[in-house]
Amino acid sequence: MFKEMRRHKQLLNAEETAAVLERGTSGVLALSGEDGYPYAVPLSYVFDGEKLYFHSAKAGHKLEALRRCPKASFCVIDQDQIVPEEYTTYFRSVIAFGTIRELEDEVEKRAAIEKLARKYTPNDTPEGMDAAIRRDWAPLCMLEMTIDHMTGKEAIELVKAKEAK
Repeated sequence: MFKEMRRHKQLLNAEETAAVLERGTSGVLALSGEDGYPYAVPLSYVFDGEKLYFHSAKAGHKLEALRRCPKASFCVIDQDQIVPEEYTTYFRSVIAFGTIRELEDEVEKRAAIEKLARKYTPNDTPEGMDAAIRRDWAPLCMLEMTIDHMTGKEAIELVKAKEAK
C-alpha cells in the first residue's frame, strides 16, 4: 500500500525517525479538502512514541476535512540547511501517514493535552499547567493520529558525514 523509498541509503532508521518527531516543534498536516483540493495546515504537535496529538478548535476547515476523510499525512522538517555552492540543501525530514480521530472521552482528551502542555511548557508547575488547561478546556478539541506508516529521510551528504565518523 505504501511505496518504498527509492533512495534506500537516505532512509532514516526507526530510532532516528522517532527522534526527529520528538525534537520537532511543528509540522504540516495534509488532509483531503473540499472539492478535491488538498488542505495542508501547519500545527504544533506531540509524539508520544506511538501516536501524534494535535489541538484544535471545535469547528473549522481542519475538522470538516477530517470528518469527510480521517486519513492524513503529517510532515516534520528537522533540518534544512541551504548550501548554495552545491545547489542543494542538507535536509532531514519525516512523513507519517495515518488516521486521525477526535478524542471525545474526557480522560483521553485530558491525557493528550497534558502531553502537549509538557512538551511546550516543560518548566511549568503542575498547578500552572492545570490552570491553563482548565482555562482553555471548553473550546478545546484534541486529535489523535494513529500512524500506519512512517519514513524519515536525509540528504545524502548527511549520510556520508555519518559514515565518515
